Amino acid sequence: MANREQLLALIAQQERVIVGLRAEIEALRTENAALRQQLLQTLPQEEEEPEEADAPVVSRKAATEERRQAPRKRRARGYGRKRAKPTRRVLHALDTCTGCGCRLRGGSVKRRREVLHIPVVPVEVIEHVFVERRCPQCGRRQAPGAEVLADEVLGQHRVSRQTMALIATWREEGRLPIRVIQWALQTFFRLELSEGEIVAILQSGARCGQEQVAHLRAQLHASPVVQGDETTWRENGQNGYFWSFSTPQVSYFEYRHSRSGQIVADVLGKHFYGVLGSDFYAGYNRHQGPHQRCWAHLLRDIHTLKLLNPSQESLQAWAKAIHALYLEACQYRQKHREAPWIARRQAQQEFERRILELCQPFHDQEVPQRTLCRRIERFVRELFTFVVDPRVSPDNNAAERAIRPLAVARKISGGTRSARGSETKGILATLFATWRLQGLSSFPACCRLLASPQL
Repeated sequence: MANREQLLALIAQQERVIVGLRAEIEALRTENAALRQQLLQTLPQEEEEPEEADAPVVSRKAATEERRQAPRKRRARGYGRKRAKPTRRVLHALDTCTGCGCRLRGGSVKRRREVLHIPVVPVEVIEHVFVERRCPQCGRRQAPGAEVLADEVLGQHRVSRQTMALIATWREEGRLPIRVIQWALQTFFRLELSEGEIVAILQSGARCGQEQVAHLRAQLHASPVVQGDETTWRENGQNGYFWSFSTPQVSYFEYRHSRSGQIVADVLGKHFYGVLGSDFYAGYNRHQGPHQRCWAHLLRDIHTLKLLNPSQESLQAWAKAIHALYLEACQYRQKHREAPWIARRQAQQEFERRILELCQPFHDQEVPQRTLCRRIERFVRELFTFVVDPRVSPDNNAAERAIRPLAVARKISGGTRSARGSETKGILATLFATWRLQGLSSFPACCRLLASPQL
């Protein structure tokens, strides 16, 4: 009985507490409503804008909801990262329940995760054993010759053709110095090669590419447009130059100690009748055929002159007029690609006449633009060749892009140590740059070059 009495007393006490809490909640609700009303009275009233008669009234919330409900427009091409085909699959599953310890069986795939892993494996050392056999009829002893390894090894090298292609690709595409290549082979593949052996591998690859480089040079001579440029190079500590001549499909490099214009005549030959694109360096004047001087260099020099003389109003007006004339010539070239040759030739002559009119007033005046005006007057016949021939670019950017990897390689490795090293560099640079222009993957292309039987 005592327990029942205690329970009844506890229930009565809880009911009184509940009644008190309900009264307190009601009081708080009343106070909250009063505070809300007071806050609304203190806020400024927003003026309603007059509604247009024809405009439908759509709230921001309704517009947002409408966009969410509208079906998403399907893209023509998906840009999500696609999973690669797995080469190995690892299953992860729990054997026992983490709660009660019961043994688990069966199951379904919950999720997948892709992990890309590059295995680091030691070099594979293949021992080729040549077995000698005796003929039972004539008694002669015979063993296979080195020709059985012709598809795998080049000459007397102890590395495979594929390994040689890898080293050449690291050298040209990765621009790695010889010692870095030596370190990478030792660290990742446990392959010990001396610096001399790596150099010999590169020289053998260059010898294999000599015939292909000669073929590329012949293509260069037959091209309608060739763009040339040069950059400094050091051979055994002495300054020299790598000359670059390129087309949309071919890049050709040749090292010379000199920067003379004779190199232009030697490389292009007497039978090159195409257009030569170049900057304003006097060495390219040796070319007697049609020429296109680089407008990017000219406009860059004009811009520099403007920055050095901001207060010269005549210079600012002259520079603006030259730039406007150049843009007009580019627009004409774009719109009249299919026009008759005589019409495009007349347009070229008209542009030449107009630019001379802009420069002649400053030819003999002591003004900042006098030097550039004289340059324009000297090369005026070579500034608007791109108007006549739409295949010609008004700038020389393609040649500068072609030669930039060599300039970067010079800054990394410092150049070459011998004439043979410079020749090897020129051949490999020509091959790899041409493969890049043609959209070929360099490593497979180098493997095919080294495996070519005629080379």
